[in-house]
Amino acid sequence: MPHANLPATKAAPVVPTGVRLDKWLWCVRVYKTRSQATEACRGGKVTLDGQHARPAREVRTGQIVAINLGGWTRTLRVGPLLEKRVAHADVGPYIEDLTPPEERERGRERHIQNLLARPHGEGRPTKRERRAFERAFRGPYEY
Repeated sequence: MPHANLPATKAAPVVPTGVRLDKWLWCVRVYKTRSQATEACRGGKVTLDGQHARPAREVRTGQIVAINLGGWTRTLRVGPLLEKRVAHADVGPYIEDLTPPEERERGRERHIQNLLARPHGEGRPTKRERRAFERAFRGPYEY
């Protein structure tokens, strides 16, 4: 029991030395669920420092993670490690995006092709499809 006159001391936060790859991909919002991140690792879509990595492989600060997103590859450098998922706006300090601009443009073009590829006879686009289409074609600074 602490003495009444002494201030309570807080324990220093524990900084992990390594985090599971699937958990890190989920924490920095590359994948929406941890199970999607696990499946991507098992399917060979994720490489860590140039080698295919299993979901349980530990990620350390400074390593390079490449994720094949179907037609283009996103390349990230691991920053300070996370134990919990953070908001999309707060991800910046934890990853460094090394994806070349031409690769990112290829991903954008692929996304637009998928939006435009509507089978004949499907009818009008749904509200969700229309909004995705508008979001893909608006300028970078329009809201």
